[in-house]
Amino acid sequence: MATTLISGGTVVSATGRAAADVLVDGEKIVAVLQPGSELLGTDVAASVDRVVDATGKYVIPGGIDAHTHMQLPFGGTEASDTFETGTRAAAHGGTTSIIDFAVQTYGQRIEDGLAAWHEKAAGNCAIDYGFHQIVGDVNEASLEAMKRLPNEGVSSFKLFMAYPGVFYSDDAQVLRAMQVSRDTGMLTMMHAENGPAIDVLAQQLIDQGKTDPYYHGIARAWEMEEEATHRAIMLAKVTGAPLYVVHVSAKQAVEQLAWARDKGQNVYGETCPQYLYLSLEDQLGAKSDQWGAFEGAKWVCSTPLRSRAEGHQDSMWQALRTNDLQMVSTDHCPFCMKDQKELGLGDFRKIPNGIGSIEHRMDLMYQGVVTGEITLERWVELTSTTPARMFGLYGTKGVIQPGADADIVVYDPNGHTSIGLEKAHHMNMDYSAWEGYEIDGKVDTVMSRGKVVVEDDAYVGAKGDGRYLKRGLSQYLI
Repeated sequence: MATTLISGGTVVSATGRAAADVLVDGEKIVAVLQPGSELLGTDVAASVDRVVDATGKYVIPGGIDAHTHMQLPFGGTEASDTFETGTRAAAHGGTTSIIDFAVQTYGQRIEDGLAAWHEKAAGNCAIDYGFHQIVGDVNEASLEAMKRLPNEGVSSFKLFMAYPGVFYSDDAQVLRAMQVSRDTGMLTMMHAENGPAIDVLAQQLIDQGKTDPYYHGIARAWEMEEEATHRAIMLAKVTGAPLYVVHVSAKQAVEQLAWARDKGQNVYGETCPQYLYLSLEDQLGAKSDQWGAFEGAKWVCSTPLRSRAEGHQDSMWQALRTNDLQMVSTDHCPFCMKDQKELGLGDFRKIPNGIGSIEHRMDLMYQGVVTGEITLERWVELTSTTPARMFGLYGTKGVIQPGADADIVVYDPNGHTSIGLEKAHHMNMDYSAWEGYEIDGKVDTVMSRGKVVVEDDAYVGAKGDGRYLKRGLSQYLI
């Protein structure tokens, strides 16, 4: 087995930082050493197969993106990143594990939906991967099948209060699924928006001739998110189920989560980079010679972008500092403008919902360190350590310590990353949602289970390097 020493860097964890060398043997971290120290009387640097010089750089656990959608069928098309292209882009950006969503569609068996996602991913991923289970048809057979998911390493499932006719679950279905969550210890993940009410508002806007992408966010008003978040919290309280609300974008929804957590409830939430940096005003002002006002379709996602004037972005950063939100994922669900987003020309309801960010999450969050929004340690906690704990991977992932997988990122704080379609962009998209963003930092070297997969801005891994992660139950619950 090959041995590697990462020397001269500053190892950063969720709880602190220290100058240290990291010794890797095969796929595992075997020691974290004082710089220049000997191990059992041996000069470590002279005895290993490879030395990675991390002088002046941070050494952090590889990022874990716990919310991605590779090859997701949606709105008459499919997310443009395959498991191969999406995980390769993730590796470029310092993410070494993803948790994607296997989908059960209406009328389908859960087992068949999970098997379909295993078939898509197996042998194609550049980094390690696991699955959550979308339950799109809550019925007696589904409820029984859900109880068996932990045996498959799937310890979380997702329900939708949105998208009637596609994934929507009514309150009775949510309650019954949450009872399974309570009984098994699985984590209920919730897309919290009032879908039936949103559909009425959207139709009324279309009837008024308001068809541009901007109105997507108007129809999906923050009140629709706050109300559904509160309702999900109440159903979780009644059942005793742990609850994790995905892609939180409204400050009022955060207030609901904080209220429940202050009462001791097992309730958690994530936000995404788009809700920290982008806004509804940006979307309204997005116009181009090619697309006109339809340019805003590039940033159509659900939950939608929120108004900067109302302070949602500042509230998201604050919630990350106070732990009212525990994680930052991407909800990576990319679509090209050509032939995909343009399906919604003349009707914002038909624009496939999704933004591609998997390559840029670590950088965008590091920029929050530079600007003083979060600390260096909190950056690691939000992007790696808490995702590992929340979704049953901690100890193997999310930490630099002996026995953990050697998923390691060397990050250069003195480097610079320019984001754009012709610059730092490896996702399978014909535009960048982050065009023109400048990051005061740079991914230097990425290791996945001891193998260098990115160095000198080049991908040096191979298709199929990634393995399936059988996850345990959440290690974050109170």
